[in-house]
Amino acid sequence: MNRVDIDNLVEQFRTGNLSRRGFMRHATALGVSAAAAGMLAQNVVAQDATPGASPSASPAGTGEVIKSGSAEEAQAALEAAFPFEEPQNQGGQLIHSMTTDISTVNTVLVSDTYSSWIAGFIYDGLIGSSVVDGLEVPTGLAESWEIAADGVTYTLNLRQDVKWHDGEQFTADDVIFTFDMALAENSTSVRKGTVDGVLASYEKIDDYTVQFVAKQPTAIFLSDGLSQFGIMPKHIWDGADPADWGSDGGSTGQDASRVIGTGPFKFVEWALGDHVTLEKNADYWDTTNIPVIDTYVYKVVAEATTAIAELQTGESDVIEVPFAQANDLRESNPELNIVDFDTLAFNFYITNQDEAKGEVFTDVKVRQALQYALDRDLLADIVYDGFAIRADGTQPVLSIAYAPDRVNTIYTYDPDKAKSLLEEAGWTEGGDGIREKDGQRLSFECTYAEGAATYLAQIPYMQQAWREVGVEMLPSAIPFPTLLDNNDAGNFQMSVLGFTWSVDGGQDVMFQCSQTPPTGFNMMRYCNEDYDALVEPSKAELDVEKRIDILTEMSNIVNDDMAAGITVFRKSIYGATARVHNFFPNGYSNIWWVTRAWLDA
Repeated sequence: MNRVDIDNLVEQFRTGNLSRRGFMRHATALGVSAAAAGMLAQNVVAQDATPGASPSASPAGTGEVIKSGSAEEAQAALEAAFPFEEPQNQGGQLIHSMTTDISTVNTVLVSDTYSSWIAGFIYDGLIGSSVVDGLEVPTGLAESWEIAADGVTYTLNLRQDVKWHDGEQFTADDVIFTFDMALAENSTSVRKGTVDGVLASYEKIDDYTVQFVAKQPTAIFLSDGLSQFGIMPKHIWDGADPADWGSDGGSTGQDASRVIGTGPFKFVEWALGDHVTLEKNADYWDTTNIPVIDTYVYKVVAEATTAIAELQTGESDVIEVPFAQANDLRESNPELNIVDFDTLAFNFYITNQDEAKGEVFTDVKVRQALQYALDRDLLADIVYDGFAIRADGTQPVLSIAYAPDRVNTIYTYDPDKAKSLLEEAGWTEGGDGIREKDGQRLSFECTYAEGAATYLAQIPYMQQAWREVGVEMLPSAIPFPTLLDNNDAGNFQMSVLGFTWSVDGGQDVMFQCSQTPPTGFNMMRYCNEDYDALVEPSKAELDVEKRIDILTEMSNIVNDDMAAGITVFRKSIYGATARVHNFFPNGYSNIWWVTRAWLDA
């Protein structure tokens, strides 16, 4: 970390040339923890506070025409931030081993992190996202954009040198088609609700110009309206019913001729439960980002121990390192490159709050009791080996709204309070120690993804902690795609998951009443009218500090209701063999560096 760089950031923030959002992003990119950056920003605001002063507003809606920067500027920022080595070798195969399979190769249908990695390599989006600071940048299919003085009209100029993997020309028709299908009434895209929430209309101006109109001036239109999915080829998918996209061979990977994108890698095959293979797109339009390697293999292994063994022997090049093994790997294998970093992720458990599925979890006191019964500091220290912190509130560490000091209710470990809440809810201790109410035992199934190493320690602890307050949790490990299908359909009681957010702090896609699958991520079927009333104001507010205030209030509503049991905010840890060069995973993207990677011969 460079002290001069930090001082320059502080001065830019102090003088109003950098928003709090920009300050947080740039500071964390320089290696300052999000918590420290937040404290630093608060100190600056406190020192400079004067009557009537307010933070600078977002440019959208200020009455000025706003133009995007250039791809060249974004590229220069990338080059300055990361010490890339000039490739000494071309080609080769990079094997990335994971314990979880993907669920689809269709960019519009992606609902999990791992599928988004693969789809992101195959399909380009309209708007790029900088891995330096998380800001939207013109490194996607739109080479530039302009926001009109009205603050709601966005004109995107598309690249004219882009071809699909089968050689067909990319045009505005593909953009319009993708949005038509993703937003169709019978669409099964979980991104539909997010886009619908901000997008009023869109149209083709000419073959390489499209125009989008937001429902109102908003600070999040680029991320929520235009960056939710990649663009699909109309000439491949035209005529396919959106309701059937999930089972289409172009989504399951069974028909490779339909998995056609514009991205840096071409699809080869997906062998369910075994591997996904992608090959270099040598004709990729972004010549600065043509992969150096020939082949990228996403390999599915049964257990984390297998992945670790393969990394050590060189059978795999890259793995996600389990928390419990990270320090030992560093000490015993100094030739490995082990990197840990803050993220936008949290781990959580969801409870089915649909009254039609039972009333156990519709009682907020039961949900609160479950959280009080868990020693989440212990989870962070033992299960996550110190690479996590107890989650207070719902906003993860890299979010602009991360502010643990503003959380109303802190669920510190308090088993006595948990027991008291369960008593208040009418659940009294039964003969075998498990609580009962109206002849029903407080017992439920908890599903989780098989093969996930962290859960092998976390789930037994949760089961024991809840057993101590009279709750019986019955764990069940199932394949990850099955888990997602069950959760989306509402066929579960409790499920343990991980989730990754964007930096802008908006979480309505998970907690708004209307955001149930398939159009959103509200798998819990949670609903609070007070929360919903703040959704539109949170999107319309252009002043960053005022928007953070709204997001904080929304987070407190969800946290007080215990809509979801967020356990920890976690880091990620990635390991690579010494033969992998230009290995730079970070909290904005774990795998963005793959196109830059080169391998020793």
